[in-house]
Amino acid sequence: MTTTGRVAAEFDAAWRSFLRRKTAVFFTFFFPVLLIVIFGALVRTDPGGGGLFTEPAEYYVPGYVATVVLFTPLSRLGSTVARHREGNRFEKLATTPLSRAEWLAARTLVNTVIIGIASLLVLVLVAVLTGAALPLSPLLVPFIVFGVVLFCGVGAVLGAVTESQDGAVTASNTIGLPLLFLSDTFVPPEMLPEWFGPLQNLSPLTYFARGVRSLTPGYGGDPVGPLLILAVLAVLSFAVGAYAIPQTD
Repeated sequence: MTTTGRVAAEFDAAWRSFLRRKTAVFFTFFFPVLLIVIFGALVRTDPGGGGLFTEPAEYYVPGYVATVVLFTPLSRLGSTVARHREGNRFEKLATTPLSRAEWLAARTLVNTVIIGIASLLVLVLVAVLTGAALPLSPLLVPFIVFGVVLFCGVGAVLGAVTESQDGAVTASNTIGLPLLFLSDTFVPPEMLPEWFGPLQNLSPLTYFARGVRSLTPGYGGDPVGPLLILAVLAVLSFAVGAYAIPQTD
């Protein structure tokens, strides 16, 4: 069997496994919907006012999309790798032709499909509930793909270094929450201390948010620079994640 065939077979198995876990399917799509309802429809934005959510509704569109691009691969890949370690499944995997990179590629493809559907749902809800103009450029697709690949790699590392599924989920939330709110998504840089600016530029999610925002009507900027940075980080993250997956445990 070729590499493509092995990845396709693992993709099919992982996709069927996801669909069988009804609770996982529900909460994968429920969490971003809940976030939009709370912050987009109930809190609402107040341009020109004080405090949080004072920017136009379009400003927060990258943050809503970033929620699924960040949390879904971190938690899903982290818990999946940890679960495979607990069940000694990587020892069985080592007896098959499927390599660690191919296994991670298949799992990343599954998450890309899931997050693509979730992102579409998020954009539709944002448009309906907030009236925000959407970033409909074709460049939005590679931003989402590279973001998913990047955080799937990070999730694989978390699953490899934590001791259990609970530890992997806890670690993903511990990393994900600060990144989500401190990466130029929901909190504008001018509301943060000046010294925090260089630290914000270290977050890969910052380049995702700024790139997607540059595609949003009403905001300028060059999306190519952030996209290239995100692509390089995605390749590096995938390589590290594949290396971190144990052959045996």
